[in-house]
Amino acid sequence: MGTARTPVLLCWSGGKDAAWALHALRRRDDVTVVALLSTITTEYARSSMQGVRREVLQAQATAAGLPLLEAAIPARCDNATYEAAMTQALEEASRRWPGLRTAAFGDLLLEDIRAWRQAQCARIGWDVMTPLFGADTAGLAREMIAGGLRARLCCVDTTQLDAGFAGRDFDPALLGALPPGVDPCGENGEFHTCVEAGPMFARPLALERGGTVLRDGRFAYTDFRLRESDHP
Repeated sequence: MGTARTPVLLCWSGGKDAAWALHALRRRDDVTVVALLSTITTEYARSSMQGVRREVLQAQATAAGLPLLEAAIPARCDNATYEAAMTQALEEASRRWPGLRTAAFGDLLLEDIRAWRQAQCARIGWDVMTPLFGADTAGLAREMIAGGLRARLCCVDTTQLDAGFAGRDFDPALLGALPPGVDPCGENGEFHTCVEAGPMFARPLALERGGTVLRDGRFAYTDFRLRESDHP
């Protein structure tokens, strides 16, 4: 008899780090990812940081062969509201999958963020798993690309990176063009991505690029939508 695998709920932004975390977890023999969880803004029906459309998130989950759970939050969300929404979502997930008490995140380097997640989850009896944490981000970025991950920049913090990077492919050319001091994985919030293909998906998504808008005088969001033929 093999050792029972620990069920895991993976927090899903639609970006490369969450996608690669799924890939990493699936390569392990001690855990099994049972579902994805996205925080969705009620005003925009998009993931809270990346700005990825709900239907794209759902298509990603379908391509990954996993159900997508949602935690609804307002666009301008304080910590208390976020924590309440996440608590409710985790409690609902634990009722759906008895024994589920582990949430995974694609965090890479920020210890304060990880510690905050651990404290938040510990209050309701959950553990936190961060399979990519501590990785060299330059090496990890190259590993993702070499491993077949395809993503595009859907959000750029223009206080850290020129808005012209919004919409670009996450590829070797992008890595070579990033200014000094910008993390190759955007771990300091310089940019966020929308994943369209990779070893975590059974098939690639067919995405088409829309326009780019500046929000809050700071964040350049590039819209990506499903082509009509790829709608669920």
